[in-house]
Amino acid sequence: MTYRAPVKELLFCMRHHAGLEEVVALPGFEHADADMAQAVVEEAGRFSESVLAPMNQPGDVAAASWHDHAVTTAPGFKDAYRQYVEGGWQGLQHPVDHGGQGLPKTFFAAALEIVNSANLSFALCPLLTDGAIEALLTAGSDDLKATWLPKMIEGTWTGTMNLTEPQAGSDLALVRSRAEPQGDGTYKVFGTKIFITYGEHDLAENIVHLVLARVAGAPEGVKGISLFVVPKFLLDADGSLGARNDVYCTSIEHKLGIKASPTAVLQFGDHGGAVGYLVGEENRGLEYMFVMMNAARYAVGMQGIAVAERAYQKAVAYARERVQSRPVDGSAPNSVTIVHHPDVRRMLMTMRAHIEGARSLGYLTAGAHDRAHAHPDAAVRQQNQALYEFLVPLFKGYATEMSLLATSLGVQVHGGMGFIEETGAAQHYRDSRILTIYEGTTAIQANDLVGRKTLRDGGRTAKAIAAQIAATEAELGKSGSAEAKAVLKYLKPAREAFEQVVDYVVAHAKPQVNAVFAGSVPYLMLAATTVAGWQLARALLVAQGSSGDATFDAAKIATARFHAEHLLSQVPAQRDVIVDGGGSVLAMPIEAF
Repeated sequence: MTYRAPVKELLFCMRHHAGLEEVVALPGFEHADADMAQAVVEEAGRFSESVLAPMNQPGDVAAASWHDHAVTTAPGFKDAYRQYVEGGWQGLQHPVDHGGQGLPKTFFAAALEIVNSANLSFALCPLLTDGAIEALLTAGSDDLKATWLPKMIEGTWTGTMNLTEPQAGSDLALVRSRAEPQGDGTYKVFGTKIFITYGEHDLAENIVHLVLARVAGAPEGVKGISLFVVPKFLLDADGSLGARNDVYCTSIEHKLGIKASPTAVLQFGDHGGAVGYLVGEENRGLEYMFVMMNAARYAVGMQGIAVAERAYQKAVAYARERVQSRPVDGSAPNSVTIVHHPDVRRMLMTMRAHIEGARSLGYLTAGAHDRAHAHPDAAVRQQNQALYEFLVPLFKGYATEMSLLATSLGVQVHGGMGFIEETGAAQHYRDSRILTIYEGTTAIQANDLVGRKTLRDGGRTAKAIAAQIAATEAELGKSGSAEAKAVLKYLKPAREAFEQVVDYVVAHAKPQVNAVFAGSVPYLMLAATTVAGWQLARALLVAQGSSGDATFDAAKIATARFHAEHLLSQVPAQRDVIVDGGGSVLAMPIEAF
């Protein structure tokens, strides 16, 4: 089964969930329009279907290899990356001033999904480069930007983020890498970094590592971390590649999935010190790195949708061709393709509802980002920034968790053949497993949702979202259709449960902090399911008014109703888990485990 980009679906999401018409009217985006959006989606689909998708399964088998500090990527990756760069894909969303195309994040989101659906392992390289670019744009000096950004945005050089160390995973207060000032504005960097995606490879001329390290005398904990640019190759005075820097790949990991993406162990400074350049101010490195991490977290959410979409397409194709058993209703005397069986239909619809719900959430988030950065009204920018920041942990957490369910169901649809590697279904399951872990586990996203995104403003942003959901409920009530009534039946209780959980979190975070955080992941999933259901309800209203394709509209309506009856219906029970279940999470004595 080959991959096909869901062009019509993505364009629908751009228009109706991100608000494409409003986005392209924002200052700075005048060069973008609906025709360009379609061209970007269609061309991303063409490139990914023809170049990237055919390498996905072979790359899983051949993988990346390491020898004598050098990494060789899977067959075909180097030529594919050359074509990716020549197509201008790395610069899609980045500023024109530095060589990018300056398109909205809404455009980038569509291309991001398509590339990751086609080949998740390949897409990780430009994904990390995007995050490094965002960090330099935010905190880099004019000199750093002029030196490093043009080649990174072009794609000639790639970027990485170097946080994790053997003793410092999610707890970055434990970072030990150190940086020594040299008196000429440079630093010498020493230390070991692990789990560095594309930390070494043969795709690009240079690799620009963004590295967290401590300067001598810095405060303890996260307040003493600084951020440095540490390139693989230093630059000569004319900007050309010069001497090799003192950073080397000592090994790559052998992994459950994404095997064609090299995950490197990097050693800095074993031969006198790796030359580094301070980004921004000393001791503010974690603040700057969070810019990169937020960009990466959004992108990882899109990865969840991408791999789930690929698994769904494969499962549908198999269900349409696999003949097995007579139908339970006796409608055929002989065995039929399994897509006729009710439980297979249930599994396919569950996959589809999760994917479309998460995708709609992703485009709502992208649209908020574009308004937060480009809207002429400062109050609207502030409102959308708050919305964007609230939605990012929801999107990253929900889209990646649902990818585990969707890819697992993809294996189940295949039956025994899904457990066999040659069918390809198992690869999607294995590849998706990392998504809930890297760039912040689901629990880290949930802790962020509770602490920074709910408690910090007393639940105001969450309640503003709930008010918008209530407005959609009113529209559903006016519609009068059976499908709208069915969705309203479950959307309203879900929204009310969401509000009740927000109230619980705000009221109990101090007196019962452990109980509240014991329910943080269920809170994230409840909130995300509710917001996704809201967006699918909006899609239903659009489809009832006709988008111009009767078959597409019917599918939209059916998916929204299924999501409401099978997923939104579970939200009140999730509320009870959060409000009543914290105590039982913590009741077992530690020694009894």
